[in-house]
Amino acid sequence: MERLGTGIGWRPEIADAVEEMPGIDWVEVVAENVCPSHPPESLLRLRGRGVTVVPHGVSLGLGGADRPDEGRLTALAERARALGSPLVTEHIAFVRAGGALTASPRLEAGHLLPVPRTRDALDVLCENVRMAQEALPVPLAVENIAALLAWPDEELTEGQFLYELADRTGVRLLIDVANLHTNHVNRGEDPARALAELPLEAIAYVHVAGGFERDGVWHDSHAHPVPRPVLDILTDLASRVAPPGVLLERDENFPEPSELERELAAIATAVESGRTAPVRPVPDADPAPASDAAPGPERRAAGTEAARQRLALAQTSLLSALVAGTPAPEGFDRVRIGVQARSLAAKRADVVAKVAPELPVLLGEGYRTAFLSYAQRHPMTGGYRQDALEFTESLLLAGRPHDAGVRRELREWWLDRSGPAPRSRRPAARVARAAQRVLLGR
Repeated sequence: MERLGTGIGWRPEIADAVEEMPGIDWVEVVAENVCPSHPPESLLRLRGRGVTVVPHGVSLGLGGADRPDEGRLTALAERARALGSPLVTEHIAFVRAGGALTASPRLEAGHLLPVPRTRDALDVLCENVRMAQEALPVPLAVENIAALLAWPDEELTEGQFLYELADRTGVRLLIDVANLHTNHVNRGEDPARALAELPLEAIAYVHVAGGFERDGVWHDSHAHPVPRPVLDILTDLASRVAPPGVLLERDENFPEPSELERELAAIATAVESGRTAPVRPVPDADPAPASDAAPGPERRAAGTEAARQRLALAQTSLLSALVAGTPAPEGFDRVRIGVQARSLAAKRADVVAKVAPELPVLLGEGYRTAFLSYAQRHPMTGGYRQDALEFTESLLLAGRPHDAGVRRELREWWLDRSGPAPRSRRPAARVARAAQRVLLGR
């Protein structure tokens, strides 16, 4: 595996700063935010200077019960080729549930949700990863995720789960030390034990990010400074293996470039400290429960199909509780279900405001309240852009907002985007007029 060095997550808001930042060897970009035929000029300039660009997918859902979507795999492959990337990365998570396997409506989480660490989930994940590896032109690395809640009756620890995944598929691992810290706070899991159980030689690179704690729950926000406990986990990891690359993630609330550079320096110091530090002792890890002897191809295929069915039912039940208000599945912490549900609704509101920035302008301070009320009754069944259209349609059908002028502008916005082609080339002008009326109190 090639050494990547020091990296930072490339985002449009900090593109200029990243280009001028000293000591950046590589950047990571959210794959779904890049058009392969027209990559951002900033990324092309970085590539021209020899900076490596790695596409990081967020919507494939390799941990879901369904097989990977061919269209999403093709899109990820196109971005890898367009950016000349040495590898691509995704998450060990599920992001949607329902559909044909459960004969129920498809539900979208709009977020990375944890996969149960069970033999069923591992068998399905391994098969999905192999399919992705065959479809991609470069190696794949998969990331451990942060979680607010835990599945009941898990059979493997995180380290055991990742070890078996890498051993059975040869997939590389993207280890997020901030997510290990999140799971320590939220699920009581020991980061040192997880590191001790990992196949360290499979690590492709490492993520570092910040978050915050509220009411005993750690939120992996990517919008706050990297805390000391996360740097300590990075030091522990670096005492065990020299990570091929370490990357700072920041998605919102971007500080001044000088602050990002200080965080990168703190990360470098944590890695250097690990190189000279003794490995932290941990209790002997329990061996992973032995799986059945490898069956023949037909029995293995039948077994995986049955596992997909069981996993589909379990994931659909959980996601329905999170986004549709159905009862929490047995064995789950109902308080944490509520925390996660509110977090998902808040994220939907935030992302819809980004993909459809005209809506907060048109609706003003009432946007967020109106959207959260809508989200309680309407699970997301498509992407965020479709969510924005369906939210707007629900307002119009209810005769809202009460201001006739704003409602007319909202209707024009909805009509302009809900048809097969835009009705007008001047949406920005209409929004500017609406914003002026809002500011003037008309």
